[in-house]
Amino acid sequence: MEIQPHTPPGASLIPAWLPPDVEAALMAFLDAGLWSGELKRRVQHFGYRYDYRARIASRESRIGPLPGVLEQLARRLAEEGLFGAVPDQVIANEYWPGQGISAHVDCQPCFGPVIASVSLLSACQMVFRHQGDGEMRAVVLPPRSVLVLGGPARHDWTHEIPARLSDVIDSRRVARERRVSLTFRSMRF
Repeated sequence: MEIQPHTPPGASLIPAWLPPDVEAALMAFLDAGLWSGELKRRVQHFGYRYDYRARIASRESRIGPLPGVLEQLARRLAEEGLFGAVPDQVIANEYWPGQGISAHVDCQPCFGPVIASVSLLSACQMVFRHQGDGEMRAVVLPPRSVLVLGGPARHDWTHEIPARLSDVIDSRRVARERRVSLTFRSMRF
């Protein structure tokens, strides 16, 4: 099956959403924090902790308010109309070459109708697969971009980052480098 080079319905990619100085400040903040090695990749949780084993987040998983630098981005997402309200949960994921995340739909009972992922440091390719007919689409996520998933893209399509050392970008094989994503979500109680 041919992979289409565009986002699924309900998804939008906004390139250059962050200026380089904000990206640098975010990375300094994250790298000064404590990365958890509980997965094949390192993660940090903010607002609410997501339990990977139980595949749930709840009121009881609250770990505190979003730190200022993440709260500012959460407010910006809401102010720009990308979220209905200010998101209150963030997961930072760190990916080194060869690391990825398997195909999934973010917990629907846990999180609201919109998810946004900000890419930091380097580009990678995200693959989407429709759960009904298997149609596949692939999109390059540039550094400092934000990918917003709502509607069908949020509920009917899985998304993944294949675990590989390089991606084909603009017909060229590009080696992966360290990449960090910030996934913003709203808790659903």
